[in-house]
Amino acid sequence: MRSPEPCLPAPARLAVVALLLAALIGGAVGVDGYGRARRLHMKNKVLEMFYHAYDNYMTYAFPHDELKPLTKSFTDSLSELGNLNLEHLPQDYNGSALTLVESLSSLVVLGNITEFERGILWLSENLTFDVDARINLFECNIRLLGGLISAHLLAKDYSSQLKDEPYQDQLLHLAESLGNRFLPAFETPTGLPYAWINLKYGVMENETTETSTSGCGSLILEMGVLSRLTGDSRYEAAALRALRKLWSMRSSLNLVGTTLDVLTGKWIEYSSGIGAGVDSFYEYLIKAYILFGSDEYWDMFHSAYLAVQKYFRHGPWYHEADMRTGEATHWQLTSLQAFWPGLQTLLGDVAAANLSHREFYNVWQRFGVLPERYLLDYGVLHPTEKYYPLRPEFAESTFYLYQATKDPWYLEVGETIIGSLNYYTKVDGGFASVRDVSTMKLEDHQHSFFLSETCKYLFLLYDDSFLRNQNYIFTTEGHPLPVRSTWHAKFPATHVLSNWTFVKDENQPIRVSALSSQVCPETVFRKSIGSPWESACHVPDVYASHRCRTDDDCGTEAVTCKKRTCSMAGYCSLWLVIY
Repeated sequence: MRSPEPCLPAPARLAVVALLLAALIGGAVGVDGYGRARRLHMKNKVLEMFYHAYDNYMTYAFPHDELKPLTKSFTDSLSELGNLNLEHLPQDYNGSALTLVESLSSLVVLGNITEFERGILWLSENLTFDVDARINLFECNIRLLGGLISAHLLAKDYSSQLKDEPYQDQLLHLAESLGNRFLPAFETPTGLPYAWINLKYGVMENETTETSTSGCGSLILEMGVLSRLTGDSRYEAAALRALRKLWSMRSSLNLVGTTLDVLTGKWIEYSSGIGAGVDSFYEYLIKAYILFGSDEYWDMFHSAYLAVQKYFRHGPWYHEADMRTGEATHWQLTSLQAFWPGLQTLLGDVAAANLSHREFYNVWQRFGVLPERYLLDYGVLHPTEKYYPLRPEFAESTFYLYQATKDPWYLEVGETIIGSLNYYTKVDGGFASVRDVSTMKLEDHQHSFFLSETCKYLFLLYDDSFLRNQNYIFTTEGHPLPVRSTWHAKFPATHVLSNWTFVKDENQPIRVSALSSQVCPETVFRKSIGSPWESACHVPDVYASHRCRTDDDCGTEAVTCKKRTCSMAGYCSLWLVIY
């Protein structure tokens, strides 16, 4: 693998995901050395994958939530997730067309405006949320609310290409109806929302009070945009209050736990990491800063990111640790951690992102896909969590790293992912999840995120034309939200309770990060030593002395942007560079 240079300049739009891509024009070979014909071939392979999954869903499962590809049937997974014993399911209920909602933004990215419009018309006339269904707030937020809001914004942007009838905000009305049904979940003493809510009746009697960090800290993008589109501040206010409460519960190390009680505001599980139960909390802090421009989100993220690098990182890996002490608890790779290199690329910490991405790729190559959990200290699969449910995170990070570096090696990684998905998971009725990566036995489930994320990121890897004229950030479910300067207005003070007030330190340093400058802005940083300037990617690495085998294991020192080398004794140290 060819590693990108540690201080590689990043495009100005890297911070907002548009990444202002260079057009591939002239000759048979693109600017990155990857053949045009090869790129077109891989793009078509992804198109075939998407439509094989989409067409089978529409044939055998629609309007239910998700496809069961082995039996060519369906599951109403949103309501069934809240009723695992299937004892109390909605009557006369045909699902929420979840996979269609999730597919709308992908249809636009793929250029199929005709099918996009057909989906809008059906949802406008048929979808309702007035159903007696117990659903997971987090999943419904990122999948249904996020899918509807993103599709609404795309429908407005592509209105001139809609042919049947003028778009009249039908999807926004549906999103508003759904958002209203979320609000009772936030009516707790702490402001932290219940994890489960009935769409028709609100919080059910004797409802569990346990939730996850992701579940109450990853709502701000969708609910914030809903407030800006409707003018109703209640959605953003509820999500922001929950996020502030969650942040106030952090330890003295700036670490958060994994699960907590929404009534007492007490932690239940103190061990934490960057994977399941916490992942999108970090993701939404930086993306909320990009989307809404509030320094409050940056300050939270910056402190949290420093803590992750200090207490979770060990070389290219990220283990779990006790939020109170920073002591390591679990040495394991989880497939959801694979989003982290993408987040680091968005931030501008490309060298660290590249290092971790390569390790995930090694595990992918070993098993053919990425297992849900892999025990790093033993080098074996987790005994029970051996599955791969068509997750998108590794493809997502591959996409981000390619956009930042234009290294064609990442396109080759994409080929590996596409090849694996077609070889191991494609069946006559769609794409099936892998139940056990050691045997590649399949499970009868095609998750909606396969169409909203996995296929989308793989397509964008080979055809990024969707991103060329508009800055977007992608939600944790892969739904694009445009970055608009009008959304950077301050949150209305009249809607912020006095005990929510966030006091900004007027003496805080001015940031010169990759969000507005370049990856590892070394020159600017050196010139300003002793001044209040700092950079997000200049993160001191406490594991500079960890054991290594090669120089590549050591990465780049974040404060100085100097490359580390692996000594003969097997420890990382810095190159001696004289300026």
